[in-house]
Amino acid sequence: MTPLNTGDPESIGGYTLLGRLGAGGMGVVYLGVSASGRQVAVKLVRGPYAQEEEFRTRFRQEIAAARRVSGAFTAPVVDADPDADRPWMATLYVPGLNLAEVVEKNGPLSRRELRALGLGLTEALRDIHRVGLVHRDLKPGNVLMTEDGPRVIDFGISRASDSQNLTTTGRMIGTPPFMSPEQLASPRDVTPASDVFSLGSLLVFAAVGNGPFDADSPYITGYQVVHGTPDLDGVPEALLGIVERCLDKDPAARPELTDLHRMLQALPESDAVGSSETGPSAQPRRRPAAPSSTTTAAGAPADADTGAVTGTGKRRRARMLLTGLGATLAVAGLCIGAGVYMSGSDTTASDATARAASLPDGWRPWRTKLRYDVKGVPLDYSSPGCVAEGSALFCGGRGFTTAKVDAASGRILWRTGTRPQGAQPIGVRDGLVYVYEEPDDNTRRVVALDAGTGHRRWQRDINRAEKAVLYDGGLLTLSPDSSWFVAYGPSGKELWRAPSLDEYCTPTALGGVPYALCSEGTEPGQAPVDLMKLEPGSVAETATLPKKAEALGAVGGEPLFLAPQTAKEVYEAGYERPYNALLRVAPDTGRIRRIPLARPLTGAATLVDGVVYFVRSDGSVTAVSADSGTQLWQKVTDVESLSAPAVAATYKRVYFSNRFGRLLALDSRTGAEIWRTSALDDPGDKAQDYPPRVLLVKDAIVATAGDTAFSRSPDGPA
Repeated sequence: MTPLNTGDPESIGGYTLLGRLGAGGMGVVYLGVSASGRQVAVKLVRGPYAQEEEFRTRFRQEIAAARRVSGAFTAPVVDADPDADRPWMATLYVPGLNLAEVVEKNGPLSRRELRALGLGLTEALRDIHRVGLVHRDLKPGNVLMTEDGPRVIDFGISRASDSQNLTTTGRMIGTPPFMSPEQLASPRDVTPASDVFSLGSLLVFAAVGNGPFDADSPYITGYQVVHGTPDLDGVPEALLGIVERCLDKDPAARPELTDLHRMLQALPESDAVGSSETGPSAQPRRRPAAPSSTTTAAGAPADADTGAVTGTGKRRRARMLLTGLGATLAVAGLCIGAGVYMSGSDTTASDATARAASLPDGWRPWRTKLRYDVKGVPLDYSSPGCVAEGSALFCGGRGFTTAKVDAASGRILWRTGTRPQGAQPIGVRDGLVYVYEEPDDNTRRVVALDAGTGHRRWQRDINRAEKAVLYDGGLLTLSPDSSWFVAYGPSGKELWRAPSLDEYCTPTALGGVPYALCSEGTEPGQAPVDLMKLEPGSVAETATLPKKAEALGAVGGEPLFLAPQTAKEVYEAGYERPYNALLRVAPDTGRIRRIPLARPLTGAATLVDGVVYFVRSDGSVTAVSADSGTQLWQKVTDVESLSAPAVAATYKRVYFSNRFGRLLALDSRTGAEIWRTSALDDPGDKAQDYPPRVLLVKDAIVATAGDTAFSRSPDGPA
């Protein structure tokens, strides 16, 4: 369990929330407690999906399905409200790790544990099938391991004979490594035998540590499930015949649950290894070689069983040219739906990566802790980050002082200051690193540091409430009393100043040109936004933008803004304001050209190289042309809390990080997922509170998660 996030509700349906148990693309699961002290797992649907009637219908079906099942090996529903503004469901909380976590932590199960797992899951499926349901997503993450046996959870995609059919074209429901061949090929027509196939795959995972059809991408996995022979290396001999029958491609040939339960009961109850068992000295049983007609991506004949042994001892199949896979799985589309298994095509060996990466000299993957505790100084973690210049990083933020980091090795080259900063560095230019300093509660200043040594060159007091920004001619700030915009050169000399207005104004730089964004009132966003061009001694009004308009940058020298569909104040947790147009401002005439979007979009917007990327909290990314407003692509990922993007033009990729150090690479032309990494094992004790960040140093990817900075190759996970 992790602590509640800022914006998480404190209670749902009368249940006090204690923390987060997990999260997916469509919902968050919390640990809650009733007034009487009973603990429950509360599943809360995310706000945007609550507005989709199709999703509400599916959620009602999930509640109805879970309520129909009651048994010793399932978690019962205790309360629900599918018609709430944000629908929710509470099930009895079952303490314990799921099967995936148990295997990850302790390794494969013993023979005695495998027998108990198989019997418990068979009884759970019997209870599920008895009421006319097919679970359809039996996987390690949906099996909780408790002291009194396994519990099957998550009926979100189960199907009953009387349910409304909501499986749409192009959306696959399930998790490919644990799906049956018929579920991949014809998802509307699955029967209880499909769950038996999934049980066979799950037992192999529990016995060996990886599934019988694991591959580098869901496409190859799907091909293996439909056409391949399962990899059963390491499965105990006594269990081998059972899983082979469960994994038969023909649903009619798989055992009935009654027969399966009888076969599992006949397994030895002891962990002792007999002469017929596969022991440390026995030769493992190998699966038959795949047909010789299988070819590699290069076109040469290859054995589908060829694979490398990874550092964990797990086998990894070689990639195969999936000729004909599109025809085989055309009905399913193998396009995984939001909230389930998510991934795009495996294009790690694309044309962009064919060339050698341009990396800092001597680069290797690295990881560095940035935290710097100072005795007597309270640490407030919230805004860490780094900026890059050449082959160096300059990092700072609440929780650590400013540091120069070698981008090739992660080594700290120098550190300056004794008080953690309030924000990441402003930027680097002309051999200077510009950072903030707050020596006391009433003073804020900008400090110019020598990029080579970290020595202080000069400092100037600035307004406590406003940021300083670099523009093409220097550094733009607002005076401490808010009466002047002040520009400084590299030497610290004041270049010019312009009067501030009797409005709320903040300095900004759009396309390298200094501007002010002003609005009447005491707070930003409460009135239309005046775009003011700043020049020595004067402030010239350029254009007036709508209330809540958001500045993105500039395209072709023209400032670019987002126009909100609605400017009303909304204080609902998780609310994301919709935007329905781009606004381009001609700087000479002030004429505003409105570029409508095809549909309103939500999320944090970032302008990079003429493309606006909208990144939603649920992990979906939409790319829009800044010139035409045309949607270029949209990708629904299952990675929450993504950073702003970093775009590699030469690689045709867009990179993201999340709060826990997971990296995600998408094709910048299509949005297809190229690769992703695992989360960091220990990003720090405040990772959930830190905004993630990612940037590029040449072609090397650098990201921050928690109090940790780390660097990875553009080629993705090893």
